[in-house]
Amino acid sequence: MNPDLLEVLCCPLCKGDLTLEAKSKDGEEILTGTLTCPNCSVVYPIEDGIPNLLPPDERD
Repeated sequence: MNPDLLEVLCCPLCKGDLTLEAKSKDGEEILTGTLTCPNCSVVYPIEDGIPNLLPPDERD
């Protein structure tokens, strides 16, 4: 995931801004980490560079 993408992403539940925590990177690209919504406290994982923005009850 490119960190610049954070400018256009929002929480799918409350439409609030997301905060990024990177766990592993390849250059500037974020490979694993989390996107967190401070408004509703939902955490969205980033795996293999892809953010999973499905609500928690709709994830596998």
